[in-house]
Formats: sequence, C-alpha cells, structure tokens
Amino acid sequence: MRRQFEADTGFQLFAEEPKRKESTRKSKDQRGSRKANEEEDFVAFATMNLNMNCGVIAGNSHGSLHLSGCKGDASKFVRLKQNRPSIDKQQLVNGRDKPTIRSSWQELAGVVVFSALPFSVVKAIANSSLGEALQERMMRTKAAAQLDAEAAKAAQADAREKSVWFGDSRPKFLGPLPFDYPQHLLGESPGDYGFDILGLGRETANFDKFFNFEILHARWAMLGAMGAVIPELLVRYGGLSFSEPVWWRVGYAKLQGETLDYFGIPGLHVAGAQGVLVIAFCQVLLMVGPEYARYCGIEALEPLGIFLPGDINYPGGALFDPLGLSKDPATFEDLKVKEIKNGRLAMVAWLGFYAQAAVTGKGPVENVLDFLSDPAHQNLLAYSSSS
Repeated sequence: MRRQFEADTGFQLFAEEPKRKESTRKSKDQRGSRKANEEEDFVAFATMNLNMNCGVIAGNSHGSLHLSGCKGDASKFVRLKQNRPSIDKQQLVNGRDKPTIRSSWQELAGVVVFSALPFSVVKAIANSSLGEALQERMMRTKAAAQLDAEAAKAAQADAREKSVWFGDSRPKFLGPLPFDYPQHLLGESPGDYGFDILGLGRETANFDKFFNFEILHARWAMLGAMGAVIPELLVRYGGLSFSEPVWWRVGYAKLQGETLDYFGIPGLHVAGAQGVLVIAFCQVLLMVGPEYARYCGIEALEPLGIFLPGDINYPGGALFDPLGLSKDPATFEDLKVKEIKNGRLAMVAWLGFYAQAAVTGKGPVENVLDFLSDPAHQNLLAYSSSS
C-alpha cells in the first residue's frame, strides 16, 4: 500500500511517532519494529482516506502536506520527506548539515610544506655548488646575450613606430569625438588610449608603477577567469567530477566548515573553517618566489644561471617566452596590445562574476546557458524587476 500511495502521489510518507513518556527503555530492535508497524498502519489509513474522502493535497511552506477534505485527523500524520541523505546529529557543525572533519597535524604540515617547496628548492639550488656552476656558465655568455637584448629592444621600438596601436595616430577611447587628451599620454605603452581623466600618470614614475600594477592584475584576472570557468565546463561537458565546480561556492564551503581537496587533488585537503587560514598561508608561501623576483627585477633569477633579456613586465627568455613569440618585433608589439586588452576585459568580467554570483547564486557558465535558453527572462532587467 505504501508503494502504491507513493506512486500515485509522488511523495514519500512516514508516520510521526506519538509523543509519550516511556517508563522503561526498550531496545533498538523493539523501537524499530514498533515504528515500522505504525508506519504501515498509517499508510493504509492515509491511502484509504485519500482514495475515498480527499479532495485536495496542498503543501505548506515548510515542506509538509495537509489533506483538505479528509475525514479524520490524517493531515498531522503526513509529511513530505525531503530527498536528501540522512545526517547523524554528531556530524552537524553549528546546527548545519556539515560534516565535522578535522585534519591531523601531518596533513596540515604536508600542505604547508608542499606550498613552500618551490621557493625552498630555488633557494637551495641558488646557494649550492650547482647554483655556482650555473652562474659561472651564464656569466660566460651574458655579455653576448645583453648585446642581443639591446638589438631586440631597438627592433621593438621601430615596430612600435610603425604600428597603428602606438603613437599619435593610435585609436583613442572616444574614437572620432573631439577631446582634450592628456599631454603625458604619448602612446608609448600598450593599451594607451588616452584615458587618464584623474591625471594619475602625469609623473613618469607613477605611470610606470600603475602600468606595472595594471598588467599584473590583468594577467591574474585572465588566469582567475580560466579557473572560474574551466571547472564548470569540465563537469558539464568533460565527464569529470569535482566536489564543488562553482568558483564562489568553494570559498563559501570552506567558511561553512566543509572539507575540499586542495588543488583538486583527492585526499590533499585541509579541514573545516581552519582550512581558510591554512590556504591563505599557503598562498602567501606560493607567492613569495614570484613577488620576490618581481621586486628584485629580471636579475632575480641569475643566481640560478638564468638570464632574462627583457624588462620587468616582459622578461622574455626561454622561461617566460618558451614559444619564442618575441622573436618577431612587430608580432610581439601586437601581442602586448592584445594581452592588455584581454586582461582589462577579464578584470571587467570578474565584476560580472561577482554580481551574478550575488544575484543568481550560480556560476558564469550556468548563467550564460540560462540566458541562451531564455534571453527574455534570464537577464539583468528580469532579475532587477523580480527583486
């Protein structure tokens, strides 16, 4: 009867045990048997009333069911059983359905050591006899490499003069409209469209600093956008499975005390809300090397025997230009413009990611698919009117 009732209504039913005090404690088997018997009796009673006397089944806001038009007080016995796995009360964190998982100190230490490994290896090699040998070999070829680097920079300067993206004839941010563009913006840098309404780049030192910051954030924004989109694509179309593919829910899950695999590697995890602090510390360790190298300039890798022919923003060399894209000066200058343009687009895209996550609670891929499936209702105006 219970299966027939569930098939007819689409709901799973169970009985509420009457609340009464027991004078003696019964075993688990006895309680389970009594509950099973009461449940079967109730399902028979509910099915009979539904088939004979019920007119309407309405669900309230709490997910329970009320039987309208039924003889007897059957409504208090019927509830909607939510389709979610049962969770032991001992596995609740702060009253929420979050598993209580604690990492051992070995796991935490392993993650920290793993994050500090790159910088530690680099420093160990630089201070070893191997590092000394690499430096000696580099010094034998450094003079010739510097001459090649100076020749490449001169060729790149000539390419900028011939390019439509540099100089006075470059495109401006207002296009053909007349405007008094700042005099300190001469079109010498990639992506210079004459936009500096606040005059932040009047000082040459400030302009170089802000350009360095912009290109740094642009590159991080492009990498971050890939990290936000690719997991969703892999789960949806690649047949892979992640514990949480949506970018903002990963950090939210950590703040709520859940355990996620670090770097997506199964078993490499830090647990609970403590993981937020550990991950932040690990990110600092991972960034020590790159930030130290950026602070010291292109000479930072010379202790490893690596000579970089470029500058701080475009170091070049086999390490930062393995495909040799900078060998053609004209192509290299065009790629600089494309990089900053796509980087600015990525930074603006992140503003969209934040806004969409706050409004829809979804990831960027799911938002795009929702819009493509129903552009008339899945858009900014529809969400603004509904809110």
